[in-house]
Amino acid sequence: MMLRQMQELAAEMRFEEAQKVKEKYLLIESYRAKSEVVSNVLHNIDVFSIEEDGDGKSAYINYLHITNGAINQAFTFEYKKRLNETKEELLCLGIIEMRERYKSLSHEIIVPFEIDMELKDVTFTVPQRGDKKKLLELSTLNVKQYKADRLKQSEKLNPEQRTVRLLKEIQQELHLERLPMRIECFDNSNIQGSDPVAGCVVFVKGKPSKKDYRRYNIKTVEGPDDYASMKEVVRRRYRRAIEENTPLPDLLITDGGKGQMSAVKEVTDELRLNIPIAGLAKDGKHRTSELLYGFPPQTIGLKQNSPLFRLLTQIQDEVHRFAITFHRDKRSKRQIASALDEIKGIGEKTKSALLKHFKSVKRIREASHEELAAVAGKAKADIIRKHFEDIID
Repeated sequence: MMLRQMQELAAEMRFEEAQKVKEKYLLIESYRAKSEVVSNVLHNIDVFSIEEDGDGKSAYINYLHITNGAINQAFTFEYKKRLNETKEELLCLGIIEMRERYKSLSHEIIVPFEIDMELKDVTFTVPQRGDKKKLLELSTLNVKQYKADRLKQSEKLNPEQRTVRLLKEIQQELHLERLPMRIECFDNSNIQGSDPVAGCVVFVKGKPSKKDYRRYNIKTVEGPDDYASMKEVVRRRYRRAIEENTPLPDLLITDGGKGQMSAVKEVTDELRLNIPIAGLAKDGKHRTSELLYGFPPQTIGLKQNSPLFRLLTQIQDEVHRFAITFHRDKRSKRQIASALDEIKGIGEKTKSALLKHFKSVKRIREASHEELAAVAGKAKADIIRKHFEDIID
């Protein structure tokens, strides 16, 4: 159970949780190392496993030596590529180096895959089950945890490495031609068709670029039509980008499923723009559930709580927050303006001055005659006070 848990955490780069499990594991392993971990029939055996780095420039190799069913040698190291060696070639080099360093004379070497290597009086085994398979899994766990620890250390020294890794994951998952350094995401907001608006948020190098955020009042669509609203906003944004020669996104994300993606693609095709389009769909509890990509759209598998999933959730939550905040502000201003429109004899200029000074209708209603007169003049202050007093009566 613990082995499986560590493997999953290490694979997902969930460092803090992996570290806690690792500490528990090391306590257990310190005891196990002194006793039998597999059948004591397994004697004088070497075990090797390998994991390549994400950038393809190096690999991590783990070595275990088994004596009487127990581990009495364990070592993991990083091997830098010099001549663009393959994974198999690196493992062969690692085997030679470790056996020489620890003076191993084992006649059996357990490896994760077949390799083109011959050593005198040595048998290479790729186990499929049993105790030998358990030893290979333990070696693989060691090398994955070592890789995760090294990655964590390097990202502490250079946080931008983490961002680049996440963007590379998106690029690989979606088979993008370019690293998605600039991601733009759209969302619509309306309540029963009233005050329809939309928002666009921009993430540059995995971080919100708030100076590039844009809000849109829907101008050409009557009623609650999310697809038509999305077409209008995307068309307006990228027509302007073309006219002003401003940056286009490396990836465009819609806050919605297949319908929203199709609506966006109609516009990008119309504008002759080759922008990759993805969709983020939510489940019944309004939580990010899946990433859609391609036409026809396909579901891209994402591990819940992985750094990549958290980044996409952050983008979706941010565009929703941005759009709905704009919608609330617009609705609130309309309601305030409507309340002041009921006062006969108060024009637009006076309403603007009152709202600028008092910030809300509630504060205008509660203001004294003197406070109102200081902003609107004595005659209009009389009108305003009388209006609100008549409402109370």
